[in-house]
Amino acid sequence: MLIVFSGLPGTGKTTIAKALVAATGAVYLRIDTIEQALRNAGVLAQGVGRSGYQVACELALANLRLGNRVVVDCVNPVLESRSAWREIAVQAGARLLDIEVICSDAQEHRRRVETRTTDVPGLTPPTWRSVLEHEYEPWNEAPFCLDTALVSPTHAVSLITHHLQIEADASQTTPAEIFRF
Repeated sequence: MLIVFSGLPGTGKTTIAKALVAATGAVYLRIDTIEQALRNAGVLAQGVGRSGYQVACELALANLRLGNRVVVDCVNPVLESRSAWREIAVQAGARLLDIEVICSDAQEHRRRVETRTTDVPGLTPPTWRSVLEHEYEPWNEAPFCLDTALVSPTHAVSLITHHLQIEADASQTTPAEIFRF
């Protein structure tokens, strides 16, 4: 299974993704970490661009093919990157769960952005202004959405694992069983 966390910086994606990884033992791929490693290597004169996502896609594919569950932590702001994750899931023969993390409380979201520290050495955290100006296209299909103004990280992980269990149970049920009362 490929689980992709998407959303603007400061919404709580990383906190929830790390907690889900701890609960499930999944492989964790964080775009911020990959992009900062590329910057540190100094091999990309024009900046990282799509390179971080391309590296993460290949790492996800390799791990999915090994039978690992993969959790990806990224902004995933455009249809192109969302389609790439779908394609990786198809290539690996894995299910995809898109999770969009939002924070509907603008004051809380701003506080998180302005007070956050980074655990990725060398990474400069975004400013509130950069978050507000960040490109973020609407979704074609509604993802599983978590509003961190309303749910704690622990509750979010519980909701995700419950959703995954329901999907797993449904995939093991024949169509005739689904409609039995």
